[in-house]
Amino acid sequence: MDKFTNSAWFMRIVAFALAALLFISINFEMESDKKSLGLSTAPEISTETIENVPVEVYYDRENLVVSGVPETVDVTLKGAKSLLINAKNQRGFKVYVDLSDPEISMGNRTVTFKISDLNEKLVATIDPEYAEVNVQERVTKDFKVEAEYNTSLLEDGYTAGQPTVSPQTVKITGAKDAIEQISYVKANLEISKGQNETVNGKATVKALDRDLNKLDVTIEPASVAVSLKVSIPSKTVSIEPKQTGKAEDGIRIKSISVDPAEVTLFGSETNLEKINELKLPVNISKIDGDTELELDLTKPESVQKMSLGKAKVKIRTEKVDVDQETSDPVDEDVVQEPEEEKEPEGKPVEKDEPAVIESKTLNNVKIEPVGIQEGQDAKLESEVTSITLQGESDDLKDITKDDINLTVDLSNLDEGTHDVNVAVNAPAGLDWELGSKTIKVSITPKEEET
Repeated sequence: MDKFTNSAWFMRIVAFALAALLFISINFEMESDKKSLGLSTAPEISTETIENVPVEVYYDRENLVVSGVPETVDVTLKGAKSLLINAKNQRGFKVYVDLSDPEISMGNRTVTFKISDLNEKLVATIDPEYAEVNVQERVTKDFKVEAEYNTSLLEDGYTAGQPTVSPQTVKITGAKDAIEQISYVKANLEISKGQNETVNGKATVKALDRDLNKLDVTIEPASVAVSLKVSIPSKTVSIEPKQTGKAEDGIRIKSISVDPAEVTLFGSETNLEKINELKLPVNISKIDGDTELELDLTKPESVQKMSLGKAKVKIRTEKVDVDQETSDPVDEDVVQEPEEEKEPEGKPVEKDEPAVIESKTLNNVKIEPVGIQEGQDAKLESEVTSITLQGESDDLKDITKDDINLTVDLSNLDEGTHDVNVAVNAPAGLDWELGSKTIKVSITPKEEET
């Protein structure tokens, strides 16, 4: 055995075996490394479509406007599956259109989409492959904004003034041909159905062509503040007592007066124009002496609302012989004016009999403002009122509104709202009582003529 192990052939066989083992071991490690690096076999080729990839456009944004480029495209990638998964998840590539050439011409042109920052071992296909774009000169111009709203949403009887806009002008930037097509710049204020009060809100500004199509432009600011004053027309009319029924025997109605003498009606201007007074029926059939009543005012059907719903009525009476006649019904200007008492037949009037004191009420007597300062304007809340005169029948019978002068002195009033006493200039020998002793007056700066 020792002879065999010490022989040359033994040594050769052992060396060969060790060499073979070493070769096998090294090749096994190399194959393992290749597999770990994916190099052991040919890679698996696959495709992947990535949708809605944003498109970037490179051009001179200060001087040009480019339209027609889609916002996104679809990209199909082909290559090793591991690379595809990485590209889809990270989206490190970009799709773009390059119009940055300073010598680019204006107008329509066809451009192809390009891709960058993509692994060179992947092949990309873009859908669509190209786009029809329009290159125009960039223009910025100021436009006045016109506010609008849906008038049909206002409550019945209410009206709205001209809406005010702030700011009144906006800057609109876009392609030259788009700017030239602008016919209207509108800001639509949203209001609710049955709107009956002033609205303040924001409205988005839109640029429209002559056919009211919205134009693709940039507006700065994109929205404006709009104020719309909503109100209801009003008219102040006198309350006219209308005598109904017949007074009891031995009672004569000397006068009927109403407090307040006027009421403000609210409604559409068309309906208010037809109303000049509000009748208040006063039943005298159960009146047996001086009486004060509080009566309901009846709202006309064409009126939306009234400033008050009740009025106080003062009835002055006197006792007379049953044979004497009672007073006539109230007419338009005279609340109540008793007829002259007729002397019973066969009974002459004694010359020293005291004169009968009567009353007469005149309605809608005009109030004149006096003493208005230079540079001021004055507006009276009501330009008319009523006046009840008392005196002898002979002094009253020919008195008309033209004989009464009512004024308010505005000579020492500053700007603002004031309650001013009404001054009366009436014929001598008469007592009087005004329906409104004071009138509310608004003093404002006088508008300069342009």
